[in-house]
Amino acid sequence: MSRALVIVLDSVGIGGAEDATVYGDAGADTMGHIAEACAEGRGNHAGLRQGPLNLPHMTALGLGLACEASTGRLPPNLAPQAPLKGAWGYGVETSNGKDTPSGHWEITGVPVTFDWGYFPDTVPSFPAELTKALIEKAKLPGILADKHASGTAVIDEYGAEHMRTGKPICYTSVDSVLQIAAHEETFGLQKLYDLCKIARELCDPYNIGRVIARPFVGSAEEGFKRTGNRKDFAVFPPSDTILDTLVKAGRSVVTVGKIGDIFAHRSTGEEIKPHGNDACLSAAIDAMRNLPDGGFVFANLVDFDTEFGHRRDIPGYAAALEAFDRRVPEIEAALRAGDLVIITADHGNDPSWRGTDHTREHTPILAFGPGVKTGEIGRRESFADIGATVLAHLKVSAAGKGKAWL
Repeated sequence: MSRALVIVLDSVGIGGAEDATVYGDAGADTMGHIAEACAEGRGNHAGLRQGPLNLPHMTALGLGLACEASTGRLPPNLAPQAPLKGAWGYGVETSNGKDTPSGHWEITGVPVTFDWGYFPDTVPSFPAELTKALIEKAKLPGILADKHASGTAVIDEYGAEHMRTGKPICYTSVDSVLQIAAHEETFGLQKLYDLCKIARELCDPYNIGRVIARPFVGSAEEGFKRTGNRKDFAVFPPSDTILDTLVKAGRSVVTVGKIGDIFAHRSTGEEIKPHGNDACLSAAIDAMRNLPDGGFVFANLVDFDTEFGHRRDIPGYAAALEAFDRRVPEIEAALRAGDLVIITADHGNDPSWRGTDHTREHTPILAFGPGVKTGEIGRRESFADIGATVLAHLKVSAAGKGKAWL
């Protein structure tokens, strides 16, 4: 019996979607602009990386061709140099929004057709009744920030005051999210999680997709740094995803990284949540080695987004892509006859773009494995085609969105 692995390279978009103008993202192109920057020397960083973008394994899977199909432009140094080893195409998001739940839910067959709630880009940003209830229920001395902000900048701005007063740092963005940052040691990690659970309930009437705990350490003198103990408190998907379908069919499911949080821990099977891209990829590869027939591994590699996209760090993003590419042969070595791997993304986060938010983009779809037919799978009119293909490959039938390309 076949097995399947889906790896989401969080935020690795490949060109502005047709509706990108609606989101202020016309012209955004995460992969294309990174490749161009590296070709021009803007991706160089002493001790980190130098020269043109070097992704030989993903290029052989069709990454450059997927970019060209999406935008009409072949990014520098992404032209295949040998016969292709995979099937390639690109996905078009139909969901409302350009954030993590929308992208992941659509991948698993549940596009977001409703409108998320958002907090306005004002100061204060949160409704007074929400702030009042949060302070009262959590017995807080108050909150700090209460505005749209970059996660790293807001900690630098309010970290010292937070440690002095005990007031958590609450902020948002263009996404449907309330983020709460607090010091792991002086405030306490479990206290932060408990606070986010209260905020999650209070955000439900506003239809906010996620409340995110953003723990950090450090001091004003030595600088503050976010830790890997982030935790997302999401709402449930509105209908059954392929995860639900597979669990009901008795199949083994393993989720790696923040997948469990994104799906509110519903039908997420064995959850493994290490810190960092490398550790998450290692966990996914190990899971594939041990996965029984008919099983499914679903992994998210978040560092592309959180560490480099939001921080507009082109060299860091390029280095992370190259680090992942070097490990593609390890993925291939863990496969058995009949296995399918799909590499994709959930949205864009162009590090050359204005602001610090996600970008509305097409996403790559690279499929490979022993026996997988190589060649173009074309433009997929919904990310849900990925989930439909996984179910078809695993021979599990279910009514839902998406069309399999198998």
